[in-house]
Amino acid sequence: MRKIHIALLFMIVAITVSCKKSQEKLDDPHQGSITIAVDESFRSVSEALTERYMALYPDAKIKLEVKKEDLALLDLLEKKVRVIVMSRELNEKEKQAFREKVRDDIQPAKFAADAVVFIVPKNSTRESISVEEIKAELNSDSKNIIFDGTNSSNLNFVAQKIGVNPENLKFSIISGNKNVLQEISNYPTKIGVISLNTISRPYNNEMQKLKESVKILPVVNKGKSYQPELENLKDMSYPFTRVLYFLTYENYYGLGNGFIRFSCQNLGQIIVEKEGLQPYNIFKREVQMR
Repeated sequence: MRKIHIALLFMIVAITVSCKKSQEKLDDPHQGSITIAVDESFRSVSEALTERYMALYPDAKIKLEVKKEDLALLDLLEKKVRVIVMSRELNEKEKQAFREKVRDDIQPAKFAADAVVFIVPKNSTRESISVEEIKAELNSDSKNIIFDGTNSSNLNFVAQKIGVNPENLKFSIISGNKNVLQEISNYPTKIGVISLNTISRPYNNEMQKLKESVKILPVVNKGKSYQPELENLKDMSYPFTRVLYFLTYENYYGLGNGFIRFSCQNLGQIIVEKEGLQPYNIFKREVQMR
């Protein structure tokens, strides 16, 4: 009887070890399950990339979790999510926290150029806004500039670009990029701030209609006016161009790094382009036929 118990014990241990090994094998570039956290401003391009990746690899399950950029970074440091998308540079304190938590150097995987866009109602008399005006408005008690929320990528990036702590800025809030688009017409003297990716997908009829209902302001910098268009994103002449990049704590070639590699290589970059953003790693090639 005792021999039977010992034999059963060995069988259980063997099955447990086998299951653990199977679970480890489930997480490779083409199969497994991970969570990616992205700010709402980058939701469109992130959805397009994850959907295409899962279509190519049906055994890969990628859950997209939408949350504020700062909160996504905290979740990555706590290893609650495998991958995040960032647009601003990490400060020294955050870089140190990353090294301590992840025990590795930061390796940003850049995949797209996006932009922060300033909008006003269609019937507004304002035709442009300068970098100096943006700085002045964000220090004014009138709070004429509307962001999509605190801790959002749009607010964080603008603050970093003008060299000010977000906590010291004065602004109004309408939660969500889409809501800013929908409600800006109710505030004729205000200026809304959204991501280009919110309105860049050419085949999203709803967003294209919302885009047509507002006026996109060119930004004036040092006497020159720049629209948030791809040519101005490519050379980063538009003052509020930002580069989107992935961060992960995955230190092996698993599903997280497999997805990142896909997004940064040819097929992923074509998807970025179809989303109406500037691909970071591919450029159009012109061939002259004679």
